[in-house]
Amino acid sequence: MDQDSHCTAERELLEAVSRITTSSTTNPSDEEENQPKAEISCQVRKENPEKHDTQDSSATLSSNSSMTTKELQEYWRNEKRQCKQIKLLFEIPSTRIVEHHLSKYVVYKIIILQTGSFDSNKSVIERRYSDFEKLHRNLLEEFSEEMEDITFPKKTLTGNFTEEIINERKLAFKDYLRLLYSVKYIRRSKKFIDFLTRPELQEAYGCLRGGQYTKALEILLEVIGLQERLTRGSPVAIVPTLCAIVVCHKDLENPASAFEYGEKALSRLRVHTSHRYYIPLLETMITLAYELGKDFLSLQDKLEEWKTKKDPVRVFTLKELAVREYVR
Repeated sequence: MDQDSHCTAERELLEAVSRITTSSTTNPSDEEENQPKAEISCQVRKENPEKHDTQDSSATLSSNSSMTTKELQEYWRNEKRQCKQIKLLFEIPSTRIVEHHLSKYVVYKIIILQTGSFDSNKSVIERRYSDFEKLHRNLLEEFSEEMEDITFPKKTLTGNFTEEIINERKLAFKDYLRLLYSVKYIRRSKKFIDFLTRPELQEAYGCLRGGQYTKALEILLEVIGLQERLTRGSPVAIVPTLCAIVVCHKDLENPASAFEYGEKALSRLRVHTSHRYYIPLLETMITLAYELGKDFLSLQDKLEEWKTKKDPVRVFTLKELAVREYVR
C-alpha cells in the first residue's frame, strides 16, 4: 500500500472513531473517560481524549507505532465495545450460618449478573458481615462525600442469628451494593472491585503456588468474567488473571487452551508493551505456538523488536510472575 493510500485508510479509521465519540456523547456511558489518546501519522488526532483510570491504560498510539492498519481497526472495534455500558444486578437469595471453633457468623450468598439480557455467566460469591463492614470503612476513607447518603446495616447486641434479622440484612446488603455500584467513582475503585473478587483470586493464586492447578483454574475461570465486567474500560486490569489461566493450562498440559487465553491477554497488551507481563507472555506464546504448529515467527519478531528498543533487564518467566500475585 503506498503512503497516500495508507494515510487515507488511517483517516477513515479516525473518522470512525469520531463517529463513536459522537455516539457516546449522545448516549454518554461511564467508559467515556477511558478512551485512549490517538496520535497517528498524517498528523490526524482524535479530539479531547480523557485520561485513563489506571496507569497501565495511559499508553498512546503514536506515529512510530508498529501496529498495522488491520490491528488498528481491531483496536478501535474493541474501543467501541467499551462505549457500551455494562450494568450489574446484585441479588442475595440465601444465607448460611457458620460455626467455627468459638466463632459463629452468617455468610451471605451474592449473585451478580448483567442486566438487560439473559446472563448465563452469572457470578456467585459469599461474604460475611465483617467483610461488608471492612468495605464500608475503606470506602469512607476515600469517598466520604459520595457515601453521605449510603447507610450501612448496624450490628445488634442480640438476635443476630434470628431469621428476621438475617432477612432484613439480606435486603439491606442488596440495596447497599446497588447504591455503591450506582456511584461511578466507587464502582471503579480498587476497594470495591477487591471486595467482589480478591478473596477468590487469593484462593486461586494460593492453589497455583501450591501446585493445585486444577483447583486454581476452576476458581480463576469462575472469577474472570466478573473481573472483566468490573474493569471494563481498563483492558489490562485482567491481564494477570488471564496469564494465570495460561500458566494453569500449560502445566496441566492443555497447550491449545493455554494459547487461547494467551491470545486474549496479548490482545490487551497490544499498545501496552511496557507492561510487566508483556515479554514473559510473548515468550510463553512463542513456546506454545511452536508446540501447536502455529505461526511463532511473528511473535518472535515482536520479541526481537522489543529487545532492540529496550535496555536488557532481568525478566521473570510468566509462572514466576503469576506466583507473586496476591502474596499476603
